[in-house]
Amino acid sequence: MKNKKEILIGFIVGLIANSFGTLLYILIFSDLGIIETFMAAVDQGHLGSLLALGAILNLIAFFGFLRIRREQRARGVMMATLLTALIILGYKVFF
Repeated sequence: MKNKKEILIGFIVGLIANSFGTLLYILIFSDLGIIETFMAAVDQGHLGSLLALGAILNLIAFFGFLRIRREQRARGVMMATLLTALIILGYKVFF
């Protein structure tokens, strides 16, 4: 039970890091607002790239958990990263 809880914590941290990374990228590099940038990314077909750039913060979370010997949490972050990759793949294939 404890392992599942640790993996869930890592998964949630991975999702938050990905969301925060995407928003941070938009705020730093986009001249438009957050909603306008998402709409422009969808219109131009760059939403997958935007999500992938946001996933860079997952690297920090992943290696941070490994450094403090929280392997199960690092596994959860990896699962969140794989979910993001599958979402990007689905978006690229079907839209």
